[in-house]
Amino acid sequence: MAFSPLRSKALHHGRSLSFPSQSHPSVSQFNENLAKMEASTTMEAKLNGLRNLYSDIDDLLMLPHIQHIIAQECQTKWIDQVLDGYIGLLDACTTAKDLFSQIKQQVQELLSALRRNDVNGINNYHISKKKSKKMILKSLKDLRSLRCKKNVSSLEKDDETMALVCMLKEAESVTIDVFEGLLSYVMGNNVQTKSSAWSLVSKILPSKKVSNQSEETDLNELKEMDSIIQILEEEIECLFRQLIKTRVFLLNILNH
Repeated sequence: MAFSPLRSKALHHGRSLSFPSQSHPSVSQFNENLAKMEASTTMEAKLNGLRNLYSDIDDLLMLPHIQHIIAQECQTKWIDQVLDGYIGLLDACTTAKDLFSQIKQQVQELLSALRRNDVNGINNYHISKKKSKKMILKSLKDLRSLRCKKNVSSLEKDDETMALVCMLKEAESVTIDVFEGLLSYVMGNNVQTKSSAWSLVSKILPSKKVSNQSEETDLNELKEMDSIIQILEEEIECLFRQLIKTRVFLLNILNH
């Protein structure tokens, strides 16, 4: 699957995710997990990788001197951008959860229709997938709007503060990338992937009619889809909880 580069321009132009005055293992762990996620080829691995990134951020936010930096920056625009960004990401997670819940129901209903050779049931599936497509397109538009608000390259801060800002915004950037890829692929865009499991999920919204496939192949692939959807649903739910945890962590620091 062809994802866009997962590193923000701020980092490419000389920003380093390191803290010159007091290094911490979570920074190195963040970079390592980021590289692993970039190299991963399945959506399950990417979603799991996102959770690891935010867990690394939580570890960093526990450091007293990092909390001091954030407290000093409580009235600045970038803090508001980060907090607003979390709201946008939580909205994307909610949409993805709702989408996969709908898709799981669609697949289960399609399985039932195929077993009963119910033409009306199969037609209802195609009607349902059109509604899902509209939902996806709206979410993609919202993600593009969120991406336009994430530039922090114009900030004039000391190196330590900028490293923290870039780390928080980098996590936001890669989360947007992953969700854009997830939604685009579920919609059925012509993209390539080495993951045979994820390619099955793309068939949830196929361009060809399900009735043109052999019944046995349909049933086997749809059963596998149902299992994959369940796994992805669980990963999205875990990421949703992690995003809430990190945002609450930031708010607690700002409120003390």
